[in-house]
Amino acid sequence: MTSIVDLPWLPAAPENFTKLCRQFSQSEGPAGGEAQALANYRLNPSQSGALTRAIAKRRKTTDNFSPLTPLRLGILSNATTDVIDDCIPAAALRHGVVVEYVSSPYDQVVQQALDPNSIVNTSKLDLVLLAVDHRWLQLDRPSLATADANKVTAALQKLRSVIQALRQNGVATILQTVPTPPMSLFGSFDRRVSGTVRAMIDEINRQIPALAAEAGGYILDVAALAERVGSDRWFDPVQWAAYKLPFASDVVPAYADMVGRLLGAVAGKARKCLVLDLDNTVWGGVIGDDGLEGIKIGQGSALGEAFLSVQHAALDLRERGIILAVSSKNDDAVARGPFRDHPDMALRESHISAFQANWSDKPSNLKAIAASLNIGVDALVFLDDNPVERAQVRAALPMVAVPELPRDPGWYAWYLAAAGYFESVAFSAEDTMRLASYATDAQRAKLLEQSHDLGDYLSSLRMEMEIAPFDVQGRQRITQLINKTNQFNLTTRRYKEGDVESFETDPSTFTMQVRLRDSYSDLGMIAVVICKSSETDAAREWRIDTWLMSCRVLGRRVEEAMLAHVLEHAKAHDVRRLIGTYIPTAKNSMVADLLGRLGFAMRSETADGVRTYELDVEQYVAPADLPFLMITTPKAPVAADWSPVAVGDTA
Repeated sequence: MTSIVDLPWLPAAPENFTKLCRQFSQSEGPAGGEAQALANYRLNPSQSGALTRAIAKRRKTTDNFSPLTPLRLGILSNATTDVIDDCIPAAALRHGVVVEYVSSPYDQVVQQALDPNSIVNTSKLDLVLLAVDHRWLQLDRPSLATADANKVTAALQKLRSVIQALRQNGVATILQTVPTPPMSLFGSFDRRVSGTVRAMIDEINRQIPALAAEAGGYILDVAALAERVGSDRWFDPVQWAAYKLPFASDVVPAYADMVGRLLGAVAGKARKCLVLDLDNTVWGGVIGDDGLEGIKIGQGSALGEAFLSVQHAALDLRERGIILAVSSKNDDAVARGPFRDHPDMALRESHISAFQANWSDKPSNLKAIAASLNIGVDALVFLDDNPVERAQVRAALPMVAVPELPRDPGWYAWYLAAAGYFESVAFSAEDTMRLASYATDAQRAKLLEQSHDLGDYLSSLRMEMEIAPFDVQGRQRITQLINKTNQFNLTTRRYKEGDVESFETDPSTFTMQVRLRDSYSDLGMIAVVICKSSETDAAREWRIDTWLMSCRVLGRRVEEAMLAHVLEHAKAHDVRRLIGTYIPTAKNSMVADLLGRLGFAMRSETADGVRTYELDVEQYVAPADLPFLMITTPKAPVAADWSPVAVGDTA
C-alpha cells in the first residue's frame, strides 16, 4: 500500500549515498546544484543527517549555494527535536532552500520567546517553527466540569504571547495545527461534547489560521499530515514516555518534507508550471500508433478514468494559477489531435500555455518551455511515466522536480499531489489572472506584427497603469511578488508579510504597488518598489531598497513610468538624490544595466559585481511619450499638496 510516510514520489537513494555526501563536503566551487541533486532522493534520518553535516562542512569553504535561497530557521518545541534537526535542512534543499538551523533547548518555548538574550532571539532568524502540540497547550485532558472555552481561550493566549514576543524581536513564526490523539472519551459522541479533547482541538484548529494571519506568520498543517498518516501510527505513547518524541520516528521524513516545502514557498521557490508528457501519462496508449480511437481516456474503464484523474488534477492546479505545459516525443499535429478532437478529453489546447511536441530530448524541451514562459527551469515539475526520461531529466536538470510514478496510473494524481511541489502561502486573484495573460500573449504578438513600430504597438494596447502605496488589500500579493520574482529584480531582497505591513505605516519608507491592464486582459499587480530615506540625510536622499517587475510586461516601458512616479514623489519630499543598487544573482542579469538605461550615473562597483548608482532628482525630466493612462492613488507618505498626475494620457 502506498503511504505518504514512505515519500514514494522520490527515487531511492543510491547505496553509496554517504560516500557521495562525503565527496560533496570536500568539493570546491558553487554548491547549490550538487546539494539539491543529493536531496532529491528518498532519505531516511541517517542519510538526511549525513547530507546536513556535509552542507555544514561545505559552508566553511563556500557561501555560493545558488540558485538555492538561504534561510535561517529556529525551532521551539515542548518535545525532543534531535532527529527532526537532522532531517529538516536536507528536506529543505529539495525545495530550493539552504537552511541554517538553530535548535533551542527542550521544552523552553516560553522562556526562549520572552528572553531577549535567548538563542532564538539573538540568532537573527528569519523564521521560528513553533512546534508545540496538545500537551503544551494543556488540551490533553477533557474538561467536562468547567467550560472548555476557557481552556481553548487560554491555549490561544499562550500561543499569542509567544508569537508576539518573537515578533517584537523581528522574527516571524510558523504555527502548527494540532493533531488529535486517537483515544476518545465518548466514542462517536465525542464531537458533540464541547469539553472533550477532540472538540477542544477542533476548535483551536479552527482559530489558528486567524491567529497566524493576525501575526503575519504561516501555517504548517500538521493535523492534516497526521490524518493522512493515521493517528494510531502518528502517536507513539512509548516513544513519548521514553524519549519525548513528538510523534513516531518513522514519520519524521514526511514531517521534515512538509516543513521543507513550506520553507520553499515562503522563500518564493514553490513551482509555477506543470509540464506533462502525453502518451501513457495524460492518456493510455501511444497516439502515433493507436490513433484517436485507440487511446484510453474517459469514463467506462478503470484505465481511462485513471488518466482522466490526471487531467482533472492538472486542471485543478491551473484553476489556482499553475501554468500547464506539454513536452512529448511526437509529431506536433498528432500530439495536438486528442486535445482538439477526442470527446472525453478534459484538457484542451486552450489550457496549455507552452506546447513542445517534437523529437528533441526532454531536457532541451524543458529549457525551451521555461524560456518561452519567462520562468526558470527550477519552476518546473515534469510528469512522465517513462523512468528513462525521468532519469535523464534528473541528471541534466537537477533543479526540475521529477516525481517517481508507479506502474498503475491510478496513483499518478495522488503522487503529484502528495509531493507538494506547488505548496502555497498565499492565494490571490492575480494567481488566476496570470493565466489569462499567458493566453492573450499570442493575440498581443499578432498585434505587434501588424504595428508599424514599437510606439504604435504600445499605444494600440491602450494600457492603464494603476499605482498606489502598499495597503492591506495588496499586502498578500506584494509579499508574493517580493518572494517569487527573481529575474527583473534589482536587489532580490525578501520580506515576510509582517515586514510589508510595517512598510505601509513607516513614514521614512516610500512604497508603490503597480497594476496593469490593456485592451486584452487585466494583468493584475506587476511591479513593486520600496524606497527608504537615507539615515545620514533623510530629507535629501532616497535609496531604492526593492525594485522588481514581472517579466510578463517586458518591453512596455513600464520601468520608465515607474521611475517617473517615484521621482514625482521624491521632488514633493525635497529629495535631491535617488540612490539605486544592483546586487547580482544567478538569475537577475537582465537588470544589470537597468539603472544606467534609466539615466542613473554609476558611482561604484565592487569586486563581486554590486553596483551603486545615483540620479539627480532636480535634473530628471520624465519622458513625454509614455504610452499609459496612469491612475494614481495618494496615500502617506506624500506631500500635503500632492495631486494625481496623468502621464502620457492615451484615453
